[in-house]
Amino acid sequence: MAETFNWRKEAEAQWDSRADFWNERSKNMWDNGSRKDIVPFIEKHFEKGSKILDIGCGDGYGSYKLHQLGYDVTGMDLSNEMISRAKQQLHKEEIKFMQGDVGELPFAANSSDGIMTINVLEWTEYPERALVELHRVLKEDGLLCVGVLGPTAGPRSNSYPRLQGKEAICNTMMPWEFQKLASENNLQYIDGFGVYKDEVKEQHYKNLPLDLKQALTFLWVFMLRKVGE
Repeated sequence: MAETFNWRKEAEAQWDSRADFWNERSKNMWDNGSRKDIVPFIEKHFEKGSKILDIGCGDGYGSYKLHQLGYDVTGMDLSNEMISRAKQQLHKEEIKFMQGDVGELPFAANSSDGIMTINVLEWTEYPERALVELHRVLKEDGLLCVGVLGPTAGPRSNSYPRLQGKEAICNTMMPWEFQKLASENNLQYIDGFGVYKDEVKEQHYKNLPLDLKQALTFLWVFMLRKVGE
């Protein structure tokens, strides 16, 4: 009898196997690549000294950049191999790193000023369950920065096996679907920006409505505020 597919276990194993690959590229990604505008975006909205969780922190370089700016950062990732690399590289910094699942966050309710989670919810079996957990942990009026892969993103090919009836650890959630999900779970959209491939220029999207801007993206980054029930 075939073993039942365990999304969390498979996701952990796959990200463990990608830890070296990710570690080789993350610094450039955060400093010069697709994630270079995320930390300035955080700085625009979050007060210095804020307590921030970096959920899906990978090797911790994004956490480190936030720490350098004066934020109180805790990093968490599903992959133990990622966390090991974060601790090896940043052991002298005052950043706590831990292994954990975004669907079962090991943090108290209303305990964090802000949360950053980039390219995490597309890799979860139950995105709404994870979003409910993120909402729970945020303080009232706290801010949640979420990055969701756009339609043009190459990593979306990881969901292709589902068309053949096979299991995959990447869901097909689009930015506009996430935005609706967030709204239905008491997270108010207050700001956002798109990351586009080189072939997409500003004149191609600047006058488009939000959903069409998102449709051309490699990545859409949301800033959301926790609002009352």
